[in-house]
Amino acid sequence: MDFVDWRKVPDREKKQAEQLRGNSGRLGGRMYRDYIEEMIHEAQQRGEFDNLPGVGKPLNLDDNPYAGDKNLAYRLLKNNNELPPEVALVQEIEKQREQLAKKLEPITNRYRELQARRLPPSRQEKRIFNESRAKVAADYEEALRKLNKRILTLNISVPTAMHQPLIQVEKLLNEFNTTCPPFDL
Repeated sequence: MDFVDWRKVPDREKKQAEQLRGNSGRLGGRMYRDYIEEMIHEAQQRGEFDNLPGVGKPLNLDDNPYAGDKNLAYRLLKNNNELPPEVALVQEIEKQREQLAKKLEPITNRYRELQARRLPPSRQEKRIFNESRAKVAADYEEALRKLNKRILTLNISVPTAMHQPLIQVEKLLNEFNTTCPPFDL
């Protein structure tokens, strides 16, 4: 193939050459990945991977080259079926988020029941509902703020890839207030 100075070639020929080459990241209309997978498949058929050391043996995943100084500690945790503290804290935070969402279900269900009745709720029922709703809302807000403190603790102690977003307390409280507002007395 002869060398062509693309700066001196007319635009029409450049477009034709680009169409022949295809899109970037492709070889002859195929993705690089497809080309590489085809090469690997051909090598497997030729048997080039049959005599590699460790064929048929399980992988040794005990050594973590990225653990550094903590390698021994992580190995001890793994052997005793324990989690690293930061991973355990992430799981606790997720569990608490789910529990907080479930904590609101009884009061919102009670609100729907009172709204769906044919007869409107009595003044006393409204007052009792409003008191229990205010208590649930206060407990919910306090629990959200405590959970945010735990998330901050986690974010300080882990790498940025493991950071958890803070809970938007006011937004969740506003959502609760719109889905389950107090009754007018």
